Amino acid sequence: MSYPAAKLKDISLIKTGKLDSNAAEENGIYPFFTCDPQTLRINTWAYDTKAVLLAGNNASGNYTAKYYEGKFNAYQRTYIIESFDDSQLNIRYLCYAMNLQLQLLKTMSAGSTTKFLTIKMLHGLDIPFPCIETQNRIADILSAYDNLIENNQKQIKLLEEAAQRLYKEWFVDLRFLGYENTPIIDGVPQGWSTGILDDIAYESGKNEKKERRDNYNYYLPIDCLPKQSLGYTETADIGLAESSLVNFVKDDIIFGAMRPYFHKVVIARDSGLTRSTCFVLNSRQNEFWSYLAMLMFSKDTVDYATQISVGTTMPYARWKDLKQMPVIIPSKTVAEKFQSAVKPIIEKIGCLSKEIISLRQARDILLPKLMSGELEV
Repeated sequence: MSYPAAKLKDISLIKTGKLDSNAAEENGIYPFFTCDPQTLRINTWAYDTKAVLLAGNNASGNYTAKYYEGKFNAYQRTYIIESFDDSQLNIRYLCYAMNLQLQLLKTMSAGSTTKFLTIKMLHGLDIPFPCIETQNRIADILSAYDNLIENNQKQIKLLEEAAQRLYKEWFVDLRFLGYENTPIIDGVPQGWSTGILDDIAYESGKNEKKERRDNYNYYLPIDCLPKQSLGYTETADIGLAESSLVNFVKDDIIFGAMRPYFHKVVIARDSGLTRSTCFVLNSRQNEFWSYLAMLMFSKDTVDYATQISVGTTMPYARWKDLKQMPVIIPSKTVAEKFQSAVKPIIEKIGCLSKEIISLRQARDILLPKLMSGELEV
């Protein structure tokens, strides 16, 4: 069976946000929906409702549609889509229906440098429109997957915060295991030293030839590296125009080398490729791997990379400059103890990230079958 269709303009209310995208505030209280695939934060809210938040422009036409209920704010090119009548349209169902239409929206969008959606395009969009009871059941089935995904994301955030706290406690506050019995000599604990990043890290990635690209399981351009998260759940297809690609293997540390992406750091779970706009690093000694991973994830490294970046249009860091960053080098014993505490956390983050990918794939297989009526509910 197939469901009747309704025009989006006939079943919803559509408006846009009011703010500039630069209104985002780090660690803000409320979600701030922009055209960035990742939801930003802000300290003021302008809307308190259930809505679909649809990105209104994108450089490549890859739009996102997100469901949210509660207080939030929005960028002026983000569409806020609400139900015209809750007894007739489940807004969460609408979000799933619109996610199925994102590829169509990409083909419909206008613009050359930046693709954008107009209100007229959205008004004419056909939405499968079964009865409200069927909409509710479809939304419940699909949201069960999204709830599991959200739980995994929350666990990842808590694990990353735990790892960051340990890093700060051990290597910023110098309250590492055994610190009480370790004298400070020349400003550092006995057995420690000061040096530069190059003393503990090296570029492990190498430029890969086009004919060898099929040997890798993942392509992780800088766009797919999440902000402030060691795990990753997005990958991309290798474009034919990509000429300078760098390989990585399991446990390599991938660091976004262009501003403002210095806070994009992930741990590779498998072999893959990334753009030369990322550094692929690893530790010179295995015992220092977890310390290096958290060091690259730290605010101090982001700040340093920002300071030494060059270029005007798209500032970037050069490895020859970044490797000169002053660092504190713990003793091998302390590095080993830190590794014992933190590496299991990082590995758990990787497992949860893979689970998110599997859940998304299962949900996305179900989505068109439920929307078309192929699967009855």
